[in-house]
Amino acid sequence: MRRFRSALIVSALLGLASPALAADAKAAPKKPAAAKPVAKKAPPPKKPIVAPMVSGDKKKALAEKFAGFKFGMTKDEVLGVLQKQINERYEQQIKQTTDITTQDKLRKEKKAELNRISSTYVNFDGHKTGWDVSIVENEFAHNTGESMMERWENDNGKNQRRFFFFYNQKLWKMYISLDVSIIPEDKRNFDTFKTVMQNQYGKGAIEAGTIYWRAGDFDVRAVDRLKDYGALGLVLENPKVRSEVLALRDQHKAAPQTTSPVINAIVDKDNKDHPDVKSNSGAVDQVIQAQGGTAPKK
Repeated sequence: MRRFRSALIVSALLGLASPALAADAKAAPKKPAAAKPVAKKAPPPKKPIVAPMVSGDKKKALAEKFAGFKFGMTKDEVLGVLQKQINERYEQQIKQTTDITTQDKLRKEKKAELNRISSTYVNFDGHKTGWDVSIVENEFAHNTGESMMERWENDNGKNQRRFFFFYNQKLWKMYISLDVSIIPEDKRNFDTFKTVMQNQYGKGAIEAGTIYWRAGDFDVRAVDRLKDYGALGLVLENPKVRSEVLALRDQHKAAPQTTSPVINAIVDKDNKDHPDVKSNSGAVDQVIQAQGGTAPKK
């Protein structure tokens, strides 16, 4: 009987409490739904440069810029062509004199010239080079199997430089730094350069100081570097290899180095003398070391 009465009392209490609980539930304001993040629109993809195809006679003129070199050559094969060209040039000079001393001097100069060219060969393997800030700074990347060799072409009235670019030890691009001294100083600008280049090779696609043409099995660029280096360049390259090289460069782009959010939460960058930083210096060191870094020396 007591149990029955207790059950009735509990039921009565629950019955009285239910309306109150229901009222509280109605009175409690609903939490606003979290706003959905607005997706940022991705920038439109950059339109590829559509370079025009040069005519047959213009292609022939551009092909002469290869000067006996071919895509796919190794460094030694390029040096072989250079040796032949240098030998021919010096042999003419040697034949023009009967003086033994002069002939010996010319032979030594010939050998020294080839050795100098060979010594310019550089692998872009991550070590800083003198070319990282130069007229060809945009023509290569490090740790992608790229290398380069350079030669001054200052014979027969020319004063230009030829850069040989290799990918996996095979020639795929040549950059010819043109002689700008033939252009009057007050005319050394992109408009003059554009006029001269398009008169020689036809109308090209133009973007950011560069003129582009296609010539079938090779592509051509005329590059204006007057403002930063006082130089002008003509580039001949293998488009198939370029696609492979550029894809590899994208893969090897270094990820931006960011500080761990854990470290940022502990270290007050704006106030290194903050007492919290001083008192927690040991903890900071431990976190840095745990993140794979090196704790600063005290």
